[in-house]
Amino acid sequence: MKIGICNDHAGVEYKNRLVEYLTAKGYEIVNFGTDTTDSMDYPDVAHPLAEAVEKGEVDLGIAFCGTGNGMQMSLNKHQGIRAGLCWSVEIGKLIKQHNNANVLVMPARFIPFETVVEITDAWLGEEFEGGRHQTRINKIPNCR
Repeated sequence: MKIGICNDHAGVEYKNRLVEYLTAKGYEIVNFGTDTTDSMDYPDVAHPLAEAVEKGEVDLGIAFCGTGNGMQMSLNKHQGIRAGLCWSVEIGKLIKQHNNANVLVMPARFIPFETVVEITDAWLGEEFEGGRHQTRINKIPNCR
């Protein structure tokens, strides 16, 4: 599986550590940056990641910023993206089961790295339940 990953200046450390972890587990990672802690604008990396997910260049995406909100807002501007903001394992499972989230977003300044790993593993390990959840997803504008 090929996973795209992006981050702003607040998420550099977590991104690098997660790339190492996922690579060791056999995932192919595409880094959309940034790779420095210099202040930058999260949409500059969110949009290329979203486009890669939409085009099928990567299977799924993971994104970090300080709170996760800016990244999630930018990603969800794309028609084919369902980015879910997660700060717990249970939410990580549910965004896949119920929302078929194709991008996982996490707040680098508000959760420990151990939780990042647990959320990522949970999200990657879940399957979309379909059924009534697909009906709901179909009602999201432009995502049919």
